[in-house]
Amino acid sequence: MSTAGSRASWRGQLSPVGIAIGCLGCVIITASSVYTALKMGALPWPTIFTSIVALFLLRAFGHRSLNEANVTQIVMSAGSMVAGGLAFTIPGIWMLGLADEVSWVEMLVVALSGTLLGLVCTAAIRRRFVDESDLEYPIGTAAAETLMATQTGGVTGKRLFGSMGLAGLWCVARDALGLMPALLAQLPIPGVSFGIYNSPQMLSVGFLVGGFAVAFWFLGALVGNFGIIVGGPAAGLCDVTTAQGIVSSLGMGLMMGSGVGVVLKDILPHATSVLRGRGAAAGEKDRRTRLDAGVLALMVAAAALLVCIGLGLGPVVAVAVVLLAFVTTIMSAQSVGQTGIDPMEIFGLIVLLAVAAFSDASQVQLFYVAGVVAVACGLAGDVMSDFKTGAIIGTSPRAMWVGQAIGALLGTVVAVAVLCTLVAAYGTGAFGPGQMFVSAQASVVATMVSGIPSVPGFVIGLVGGIVLYWAGLPAMMFGLGVYLPFYMSLTAALGAGVKWVYERACSARGVEDSEEKGVVVASGVLGGESIVGVIIALASVVSGLSG
Repeated sequence: MSTAGSRASWRGQLSPVGIAIGCLGCVIITASSVYTALKMGALPWPTIFTSIVALFLLRAFGHRSLNEANVTQIVMSAGSMVAGGLAFTIPGIWMLGLADEVSWVEMLVVALSGTLLGLVCTAAIRRRFVDESDLEYPIGTAAAETLMATQTGGVTGKRLFGSMGLAGLWCVARDALGLMPALLAQLPIPGVSFGIYNSPQMLSVGFLVGGFAVAFWFLGALVGNFGIIVGGPAAGLCDVTTAQGIVSSLGMGLMMGSGVGVVLKDILPHATSVLRGRGAAAGEKDRRTRLDAGVLALMVAAAALLVCIGLGLGPVVAVAVVLLAFVTTIMSAQSVGQTGIDPMEIFGLIVLLAVAAFSDASQVQLFYVAGVVAVACGLAGDVMSDFKTGAIIGTSPRAMWVGQAIGALLGTVVAVAVLCTLVAAYGTGAFGPGQMFVSAQASVVATMVSGIPSVPGFVIGLVGGIVLYWAGLPAMMFGLGVYLPFYMSLTAALGAGVKWVYERACSARGVEDSEEKGVVVASGVLGGESIVGVIIALASVVSGLSG
């Protein structure tokens, strides 16, 4: 982007019409995401939905560029993960009866701090984790396939939109009509959520990721659920509740260790190339690089000041939060790149526990720490997926990053406003298990504020994660398998099994382009459930607020 023509190109992708459409969509999607995260304990990726909506609306104004549509959908969807970071953490304060100690100003500071850190960290690691890595980013890949199918049409378009429609109908039958359960083949195993997740989206994630990564993911699930939760009590070593605490601590340690391993092995030794890019040309590009670095540095400083002064956490904790946010956003990028899953509240918990171990921060302040990191990691996962989409279809990284900044900053205001509106309408007692807003993730954070269930398990996981990563093994996948409910890991493994059978059947029959066809169909399946999930969430927002 060293010439006037290239600058005009990226600015053309970020058009005034696209920004206007994106901002309007951002308000709707962010509000929907807050409600969905609180009500359903889940947050469907809106990327496929927003990609189609952005392309349709832009064409109504005579704009047909896929890159412009991609940047527009980025503005639309960016606020959803900011909403998730808040909704997955802050309600835990109300569950503990500490409602009088938090205001909308502090929630806004939490959201803004996390947004700034997420944007800075993704700008720093984009080249390493998108351009130079082989991470799949199934959500980003599916979004790219969707956008390209709208141009190519023909058989490819029929495959993608046909599979998208079938998955969407399946989602309607399951979630809106209640014609089928969310879990199939359940078994009553104490402490283990055994079953098959009735989710085309999760099957498609397993299909898209496939191979060795999913095998390691499933191995982690077997070790955590059957090796520890079932095996420990059976051997008389502990009860089921203690075993579950060990597993959650081990899983968090493994994920944290994986992130530390990435920093030690891949980031620090190449810090200059990661932060500045490689082979920068002299002249204007050098000046632009220095300007970009200065802007990012100011954003980091602003985030640190917000954490230090706005949240009253002090300079030492502020520095720790900034540094650990960098580590956890790397973990988020790796997790989303490999699985399409972004356990943002887990990353927030990890930093919360670290801060609790060396500071005298109050319970409310610990929730703030978790919220800042969860927002940063949620946004990072979204940004990196969008960068992958852009890498496939040729969108300018600068245009995408600016679009993310616009959408995320707008999303911070909308998410806080919606959260405050819900509290004012229904009261703080409406949040928690068995209440109107179950807020499952925030409930977990609330129970963990008292400390790590098993410190030895966490330490073993931390060391193990570092060792596994340095050995070239997917430590993050293993940690996710240990931590996530077993039914999610089993379903992803089934999706990978379907891919294995499909590829061998195609090979035996001599089918050409079998991999491309499989990716298109799997992307459509993933997108269908994602789109319908967002539509159902929008309907829930309307009916919930009017009810």
